[in-house]
Formats: sequence, structure tokens, C-alpha cells
Amino acid sequence: MKKINKGAKIYLAFVFIILYAPIFYLIYYSFNSGGTMTNFESFTLEHYQAVFEDKRLIMILFNTIIIALLSALVATTIGVLGALAITFMRKPAMRRAILSLNNILIVSPDVIIGASFLILFTMIGMKLGFMSVLLAHIAFSIPIVVIMVLPKLQEMNPSLIDAAIDLGATKREVLTRVIIPFIKPGIFAGFFLALTYSLDDFAVTFFVTGNGFSTLSVEIYSMARTGITLTINALSGLIFVVTVLLVVGYYAINRKTKAAVLGVKK
Repeated sequence: MKKINKGAKIYLAFVFIILYAPIFYLIYYSFNSGGTMTNFESFTLEHYQAVFEDKRLIMILFNTIIIALLSALVATTIGVLGALAITFMRKPAMRRAILSLNNILIVSPDVIIGASFLILFTMIGMKLGFMSVLLAHIAFSIPIVVIMVLPKLQEMNPSLIDAAIDLGATKREVLTRVIIPFIKPGIFAGFFLALTYSLDDFAVTFFVTGNGFSTLSVEIYSMARTGITLTINALSGLIFVVTVLLVVGYYAINRKTKAAVLGVKK
């Protein structure tokens, strides 16, 4: 058993090194004054300064954050309602069918989803830009939220709902005072995951962006095509830090929620 545990730790360490070493290598050279990733000359913040001085890049960053927040909020709302509908369906066959369709959207290639949205928006005559990107991000985020909320709903004891109804609670009160508080960790998990997916999505966004509108992932791709500069390193480093903060924020909120639930039970 000790050998298995030691082997598992070595394997995990190896995987983390492969995943994170390139990221830290990229961030390390974002502080290089030499302008290349071959020879570190001296420490500088000029590449980060260049990022914040680029007004167009700041606007693109603003667009990316707005798209991510709006899509995550709308997708979380619809996803929670969808998870509730799936859970309380009376016909098991219909429940399995809808859940399978939901899972297919998660495993479908982003290129297929992006191309499908492009064809759809072209057919209905929608102009590509902010709204097309927002709708696409909402659509691919909803299945993610459903998957994160469903396990919490399945953990909930049905007797809690029956007890609330016996005590005279309306359907709205059951939803807001019993179900939502219980599944709150799943809701937060779905929201933060949808937010993260939206922030770093490239394939779908690339298909549905129009002239004059862009997000960070598409902009970084465009910058990389013209030649690698350390400004890309600095921008990528900032995105990585923001992502880490989002993950830390999620775990902090989740821990407080669990502590509050345990306090109520006691």
C-alpha cells in the first residue's frame, strides 16, 4: 500500500510539472528586458506596462470580462432550472434522454459547436459581434452548470421537501428556502466553472466574433500569428493569475457555505 501511495504521488508530481512548467516558464520570461525567450538579461515590468497602456487591449479585456460575467449569470440561472427539471421528471426514460443530450453538448468538439453557431447566426441574419458571442457562451455553459448542480440535487433527501410542504410551504418557498440553500455549493461551482470556460474559450468565440469585436483568447491568437512578443507572455501571466484567484475565491466561498450548513445542522 505504501508503494502504491508513493507511486501515485510521484505520478501526480510528474503530471503537475508537465502542466505547470510551461506556464511558469512563460511568466518567468515576461519579466525579461531582453525581449526574447532565449536569454534572460534583467528584470523589468515594461511588458506589463505595455499591456496596461494599450487602450485597445484594455477594451478587449473589458469585453471579455463582461461576456464571461453575463454568460455565467444567465447560464447558471438556466442551468439550475434545467437541473431541477431533470431531477423532478416523472418519466425515467425522458430524464435519461435529456441528460444524455446535455452530456453530448459537453463532449462535442468546440469547432463543431462554433461552426454550428456561425451557420445559425448567418441563417437568421444576426450580425456577428457582442450578442453572438454572448449567446454562444451562454449555450455552451448551460450543460456545464447542469452537470455541477445535479449531484447536489441527487444528494438532497426528498423528505426535506415533503416536510416543508407538510408545514404549509408554497412551491416558491420550497425552492427558495429548502432547495436553493442546499444546492448552493453546486450553483457556485457551476457559476465559476462557466466563468472560467468563457474567459479562456477560443474555438467557439473565433467562429462567432465579427469585425470590431474581439476577446482576449482571439486577440492573443492574432498577436501570436504576427510574431511572439513578451507582451503576450505578460498578458498570459495576468490571465493565469486571475484564473487562480477565481479558483481560490470559489473554494473560499464553498468552505464558508459548508461551514454555515454544518452550523445550522448543529
